[in-house]
Amino acid sequence: MSGNMIPHQSIRPQVLPADRLLANGLAIPAVRAQLRKIPDSRNALSVVAVWFWMAFVIGVVVKIDRPWAWLAGVIVMSSIHARLLILMHEAAHKLLFTKKRTNDFVGTWLIAYPGWTPISVYRRSHFAHHREEFGPDEPDIPFYAGYRTSPRVLGRRLLRDAVGISGWKNLTPLFKGLRRASSRPAAAGILGAQAVMFAVMWAATGRWYTWVVLWFGSWMTGWRVTNRLRAIAEHGGLGHSSDRRATTHHVRQSLLARFWMVPYNTGWHLAHHVDMGIPFRNLPAFHAELVAAGYVTPELTYRSYLQLWKALASEGRDRWRPVLTVA
Repeated sequence: MSGNMIPHQSIRPQVLPADRLLANGLAIPAVRAQLRKIPDSRNALSVVAVWFWMAFVIGVVVKIDRPWAWLAGVIVMSSIHARLLILMHEAAHKLLFTKKRTNDFVGTWLIAYPGWTPISVYRRSHFAHHREEFGPDEPDIPFYAGYRTSPRVLGRRLLRDAVGISGWKNLTPLFKGLRRASSRPAAAGILGAQAVMFAVMWAATGRWYTWVVLWFGSWMTGWRVTNRLRAIAEHGGLGHSSDRRATTHHVRQSLLARFWMVPYNTGWHLAHHVDMGIPFRNLPAFHAELVAAGYVTPELTYRSYLQLWKALASEGRDRWRPVLTVA
């Protein structure tokens, strides 16, 4: 069900080990020590900034108070959900803060639970993803399988996301989790965080439906579209391999994409899969090391996410060919 977009071996040169990289792609110890430093203060500002931008969007929407503004707010809020997800991903990797207690507390109560995610479950699942992409324990196969596909099939999946069908499928396990002792604390924590957000938004705006429309509505709809597009851009159409270049796409990063869909350098996803212990702020620098060593080449790089999505929805055309880009 996957693997028909794996780049040909001819454009995956065997260049490792190199001067600054080991045979497995990791940086040599001296370089790796620098790349793995966690900037606590800057990451704290990132967490504060997410909540600031959430409040700012809500304030603008309520100030304008027109139907089109509420609709625009639902769409823009998907970028806030993306930020929470990526910061939660960083916390799940224990890379948000140096101290584990701070990392887990902030990652749980200020990021994951407001973002509707049980971080402990996510951490176990995500580490399984990293251990062996497309392996027998890969938890994310439903996202990545079946590419290439046709534009019609991809459009149907995105439509299900946009109208809340996918969101409902992700919501029901949360309520089921309240019935099980093992999952009840996380489920209750998530619902409690949402209740607090509901109350605060109502009190701050004077409208009971602010949380319903802008936060819950965005999570159920626009965020689902954004999340699918990001996920398939990371691994769609690839397959099992010890070579990370055959399991993870690389896309040239634009300011719009980084703002909307892949904030906090998550678009340098190939570098993240080569070394998942590098904090997000240092991924561009590590990617530059991979490029300098000849591990990542222009032929492996998609010029844009739009180009990659078109390739993912090009079933029936010729098999994937190297995509030449401007470095």
